[in-house]
Amino acid sequence: MAQFVPRSQFLPQLSLPRSYFLGHHASGLSKMKTMLSSIDLIIECRDYRVPLTSRNPLFESSLAGKQRLVVYTKRDLGSKGKLADRKREAMIQRWHKPHDTLFCNHKSKRDVKTVLTYAKDLAEHSQNLLGTRILVVGMPNVGKSSLLNALRMEGVHKAKAASTGAQPGITRKIASGVKIVEKDAEKGLEGVYLVDTPGVFIPYVPDAYAMLKLALVGSVKDTIIAPTTLCDYLLYRLNLERDGPALYRDYCHPTNDIMELLEGTSKRLGRLKKGGIPDVEAAALWLIQKWRQGNLGHFVLDEVEEGGLEKHVNEDCGLSVNQARKLRKQERSMKAKAGHVAVV
Repeated sequence: MAQFVPRSQFLPQLSLPRSYFLGHHASGLSKMKTMLSSIDLIIECRDYRVPLTSRNPLFESSLAGKQRLVVYTKRDLGSKGKLADRKREAMIQRWHKPHDTLFCNHKSKRDVKTVLTYAKDLAEHSQNLLGTRILVVGMPNVGKSSLLNALRMEGVHKAKAASTGAQPGITRKIASGVKIVEKDAEKGLEGVYLVDTPGVFIPYVPDAYAMLKLALVGSVKDTIIAPTTLCDYLLYRLNLERDGPALYRDYCHPTNDIMELLEGTSKRLGRLKKGGIPDVEAAALWLIQKWRQGNLGHFVLDEVEEGGLEKHVNEDCGLSVNQARKLRKQERSMKAKAGHVAVV
């Protein structure tokens, strides 16, 4: 039997959507700007699996002038706890020097305590008479609310204060401050409060691969990109991993054909339509969710290399919201014309 050879490249569809910038994203960002005078620290959450792609330049341009801590969330979904992961994290920390960077799995008490200790140290040095206020920002579904709840449980031993979910858009308004550290008169602490915010997407994503990555990690609703297309990209990435094909061997033999995998998965799960036809869309959503939960491999989608962040920033087009709207309008116009020509 011939040795399996994975695809060397993945060609995205030209019609792939390039934006998920919604009304509550814009209004949320606008409200954040007005709050800066009362904020002591900004925690920007980025997804560990996409350390470059989950960066939103809007935060750096709109919320400049405040001390910032970048926390890479969902560490458990992209790390295998090996030497290569530690080297990757050390490189990411070098990207951000002299600013601080932390990595967090909100289910790990050790990771949560590290973030909490950082907040306590900040509060002790600032000696704010009204308490220390921290603004938590990030792309949609990057784990802001989960981090807030974990810090609240660890810091003041209270139940979660923010709603969480598998799809983006759960948090749509900026909440009032949630206490994560109690007042301590001996240390001069007046308490530490976290302010949760709605996720804010990039106005326009010029790189189709970046859009696929963001959709795969859940920053985009599953209705925006066809599940079969997204699962095809997941299959491509799985096959690039050393043990990739072994991760889906219960459903299909090693393959580059997404329909083979989806039909095999449908039959294995019993997800069939009338007449025994495999429900490939349901199978695609199931596989995507399985990967998001860490049950189909742990790997990072971005290339982490020396100077990677600087390179990414230089390549960033830096579009304004208005420019992004114009590009989206042009795209829709071109698609409409293409459809008209096809019909004729």
